[in-house]
Amino acid sequence: MNVRISPRRFTGAIKIPASKSHTIRQLLIASLADGESEIKYPLDSLDTQSCLSACKTFGAEIEEQRDGDKIISWKIKGNGGFNYVSSITVVNSFAIDVGNSGTTLYLALAVAALQSQSIEFTGDEQIQKRSAAPLLDALAGLGVQTHSNNGCAPIKIKGPWKGGKVSLPCPTSQYLSALLIAAPLAPAGTITEIEVPMLNERPYIEMTLSYLKEHGIPFEASQDFSRFVISGGSSWKAFSRAVPADFSSAAFPAAAAAISRGQVTLLGLDPADTQGDKFFFEMLEKMGCAVQWQKDGEYGHSVTVSREGKLCGGTFDLNETPDLLPAAAVTAAFAEGDTALVNVAHARLKETDRIAVMAQELAKLGVSCTEKPDGLVVHGKGFLPVPENMPHNGITIEGHGDHRIVMAFAAAATGSPVPIEITTAESAAVTYPGFLELLA
Repeated sequence: MNVRISPRRFTGAIKIPASKSHTIRQLLIASLADGESEIKYPLDSLDTQSCLSACKTFGAEIEEQRDGDKIISWKIKGNGGFNYVSSITVVNSFAIDVGNSGTTLYLALAVAALQSQSIEFTGDEQIQKRSAAPLLDALAGLGVQTHSNNGCAPIKIKGPWKGGKVSLPCPTSQYLSALLIAAPLAPAGTITEIEVPMLNERPYIEMTLSYLKEHGIPFEASQDFSRFVISGGSSWKAFSRAVPADFSSAAFPAAAAAISRGQVTLLGLDPADTQGDKFFFEMLEKMGCAVQWQKDGEYGHSVTVSREGKLCGGTFDLNETPDLLPAAAVTAAFAEGDTALVNVAHARLKETDRIAVMAQELAKLGVSCTEKPDGLVVHGKGFLPVPENMPHNGITIEGHGDHRIVMAFAAAATGSPVPIEITTAESAAVTYPGFLELLA
């Protein structure tokens, strides 16, 4: 579907939805645990529903608690390691459709490798173009049978996990998180040693390790995260906890406030959380926004973002936070001077090549960009220069079926001189249902 957004000053108080990264990790861990867990106030989005479906297929029993159309909690009865249920076997194998969720695909691939049952993974058109080759090579080195379409879905996995020493380059941290979640459940006496010659998105590994620590699972990790050793024979424990709010999602209403000279208060974000995308608020401050954190009795914390003066360009390293590139790029389009988003080649490996797509679509708004192999330089003028051929009734931007591209240009529309129509807008529901409605 298409959505048309007209310019307006974006203001208000907004409860930020729960973190997708935390929600999916909690779903998988609860399903792997013995006993009943409760995940409170999870993210209810297309990606998390894909993970929920995968966990059910693996045999977890999940009960949903709702208040009207809002999910209050998931109660999950795990089965101690995704022991597959015979009733869902079809010709000695079964398939799991992860939809558009790369996080679900990578993390569940490793968990499936613990089973002696053949399991096939598939997904939508974008998923079938996203390579899991480094992860599959590492799993093969641990004794797991893998079959794929040149590293892409459909992918078949068949254990058992025999352990050993493997090298795992990580253009996405999800490859390493997958092994860290699954390796403790290998048979007792199994040692998994992981050499990591390259790692992007380090904060997401810190997030995964925080769960291992919380559940008392032992591991060895070098200070620079270049080596991990995990023994099998451990188990995940049942738990009850709420899901933190999502800094990745919060970037878009914050960007809209910065772009439109509005003021938003974002509720529920914890500045002490491991999510790396909280860096966006540091970026906004350096670019000229006022960013004020407060303790909030109902939501724990809140942050208010506003702008009165001009936005200024700068240089920002997004290696740890590649998902920020679309929101950062549209904000930079309204800044004076060049904004360099650097060290983020892995942004090309997401749902789309986000570096190329942002340069292509910003050009339609009259914004000049320079693509780099590992980043994007946005040549801002402090406003969107209206191209001579831009119709006054608006312009159409291609969303490319990428939720972060769609939401970034929705934020840009608030400060545009003309309305912006965005295609494939339904993809915003992958991580932030309701965001487009916020922008009317």
